[in-house]
Amino acid sequence: MKTTDFYDLMNTECARAKWAEKLGVSTSGYYAWLNERKRRQVDDDTRRGKIIAVFKEGQGVYGVDRICGILRRDGDSASYPVVKRIMSQEGLKSCHCRRRQRSLTDSRKARGDGYRNLTKKLEIVRPFQVLSSDISYIRTGEGFDYLCQIRDVCSNTVLASCQAGNMKKELVLKTLKAAQDRWHLPADVIFHSDRGSQYTAVEVMERIAAYGWKQSFSAVGKPGDNAWSESFFSILKKEVVHWRFYPTREAARQAIFEYIEAFYNRRRVQKRLGYLSPIQFLNAWNTQVLPCSA
Repeated sequence: MKTTDFYDLMNTECARAKWAEKLGVSTSGYYAWLNERKRRQVDDDTRRGKIIAVFKEGQGVYGVDRICGILRRDGDSASYPVVKRIMSQEGLKSCHCRRRQRSLTDSRKARGDGYRNLTKKLEIVRPFQVLSSDISYIRTGEGFDYLCQIRDVCSNTVLASCQAGNMKKELVLKTLKAAQDRWHLPADVIFHSDRGSQYTAVEVMERIAAYGWKQSFSAVGKPGDNAWSESFFSILKKEVVHWRFYPTREAARQAIFEYIEAFYNRRRVQKRLGYLSPIQFLNAWNTQVLPCSA
């Protein structure tokens, strides 16, 4: 008997009943099992479609844990092993990989006691309570371009970002102005950065004081004191820099602007924010107070 003939025989109603009898189960029990198997297959196919859609929506940056969280947020009871299995079967792999971020700023002239860290042991409970800023480099075909960003610690929203072909104080001043002009930040903000010469420049410190903000600094040689900016640059590099080549500075600036404004701030969900994007979190905060953990 051919294999196909055997399976055709197995699939007949009579054969199914006989096999149920031989296996020592009732015919109704056998059909219940068969229907349950079909239902599970339909559920699996539906979940597979959701996982693929979420992965594409996340532009290839979401891993198993984040996709699992998004599905649960939307009412799906997907487990980590199931999501991992389906992603593996579909060849879906997050672009994240480990890269070390080297410090660019020079803090040798700011080693006195006057540069206090105002965020130590501070409970951050609301948006625009603490801002974090730093500078990083972007490799292009025309040489390094430098990115300065200011980020709200509670919501993770990037309030402003500016790029330049050098990393002088003017880059920080431009970013400060962009953040204040756009968001009209309150006077009691704590502005935190490292002790780089760009942030300790007289003009920068005077601008921050003029806004009514309190300036806070990381300790020398302690990048972890400004982990908020370190974390953002790590994400940015993994998702839009390391695996791309930008032939010009302008190409890099356009790509990073689009990533921050169109994707990171508005669409990229974050576990700490309850699987909301930063802007979604801010909007929800305005309607009801949400817990803030930083």
